[in-house]
Amino acid sequence: MLISHGARMTFDRFSRLASIPTLMFCALLYTAAAVQAASITLLRDADIEQGLSRLAAPVLQAAGLNAKRVRVLVVNDSQFSAFVLDSRTIFLHSGLILKTTSPEMLQAVIAHEAAHISNGHLARRMQNMRSAGSAAGLGLALAALAAASGAPEAAAGIAIGSQTSALRGFLSHTRAEESSADRAAASYLKAAGINPQGLIDVHQLFAGQEVLSAAHQDPYMRSHPLSRDRIRAAKAFVAAAGAAPDPSPQADYWFARLRGKLSAFTRAPKWSLRRATGESHKDIQLMREAIAHHRRRDLSKALRAINGTLAIRPNDAFYHDLKGQILFEHRNWNAAKNSLARAVQLAPSDALLLANYGRAQLAAGAPRQALKTMEKSRNLDFRNTLLLRDMSQAYAKTGQNGMAALVTAERYALAGRMEDAGLHAKRAAALLPRGSATWRRAQDVLVAYEQSQKRKRR
Repeated sequence: MLISHGARMTFDRFSRLASIPTLMFCALLYTAAAVQAASITLLRDADIEQGLSRLAAPVLQAAGLNAKRVRVLVVNDSQFSAFVLDSRTIFLHSGLILKTTSPEMLQAVIAHEAAHISNGHLARRMQNMRSAGSAAGLGLALAALAAASGAPEAAAGIAIGSQTSALRGFLSHTRAEESSADRAAASYLKAAGINPQGLIDVHQLFAGQEVLSAAHQDPYMRSHPLSRDRIRAAKAFVAAAGAAPDPSPQADYWFARLRGKLSAFTRAPKWSLRRATGESHKDIQLMREAIAHHRRRDLSKALRAINGTLAIRPNDAFYHDLKGQILFEHRNWNAAKNSLARAVQLAPSDALLLANYGRAQLAAGAPRQALKTMEKSRNLDFRNTLLLRDMSQAYAKTGQNGMAALVTAERYALAGRMEDAGLHAKRAAALLPRGSATWRRAQDVLVAYEQSQKRKRR
């Protein structure tokens, strides 16, 4: 369920750092990676994430990673970009997904990011930054902070002002790692039976995005090799790989489906209806039409389309989830609850589906049932801040004010709003039984808040 209200959308905003202990750690360790912990906005949808999981699984397995433990999440950003910050999550920008034109291109990006995890690049970059211990390291951190705050000119000035051998050495190591990640990505794609031509196509698309010509760029000031160099290398990888494997109909389907849903919620309904007619998969066509009609507030046409989709794939949990969303946002609480109950029955371990079902139970006037469902969801995915918002309401409605304050504190902490987190954590600590597990959770948030305050006073 992409959380939507008619033609509007809300997104899940959280800190790039995934947990309260990590927030505490980075309050003490100020590195470039810590600077990148500025909050980002995730676009959470169970259908899109399971489509990405299906496309990523063979690539991750080829990279020697556990496909069930490494998640691929979508950042709400139109830029053509992807990144990793830890060994458990690959982030893709929504703009990248919409600009790629084949599953092989998207799988090539995932393969490249997986290579950074498998090859240990994240740990080495952290160590390189810590060992710099110089104005260069500080300059890079400040430049990252300026860029994160939306001041690219300031970032460029800071970076140029700290051009020392240490900084140039750091970036040259980074460029070498990007080249090695490309090589590893090509080998993963080959091992997974995926056409590595996608790697070339991605680099060519990226080259078209560049603003500055190579003549005006200092190669050492770039974290990635020049696009022409990457294209040349990728072509050599593809030539060495031999005959291209046949396209995968399953990969084509899930690629079309996740892009279809993403575009239907982010593009104008008129655009979606016009493009849906050219969709080769009937269920995806009807899904796109259902979303477009829903965003136009035409419930009858939206239900007709989504029911047509379910007639084709009656046991598809994520289409039941979409029907539940349409009903929920038209305030048909009980009907929405029934559709989402069916979705959870078909996919009982999907955290987002459980969160959506709990939200419908809460709206339908069953807060105690909702809490049980929401707690199952949180055990599977603790980073869902929208779920924490719903849980705080459910706890309040059942008279559990201490727990309501606790999950509110944790929600603000995950979003990087430490002042608000500290306020609610103090309230939770005063209401919860001293020494209990929930009281200790409130103390964790308080420690993170106190560390953030100390950092401000320096």
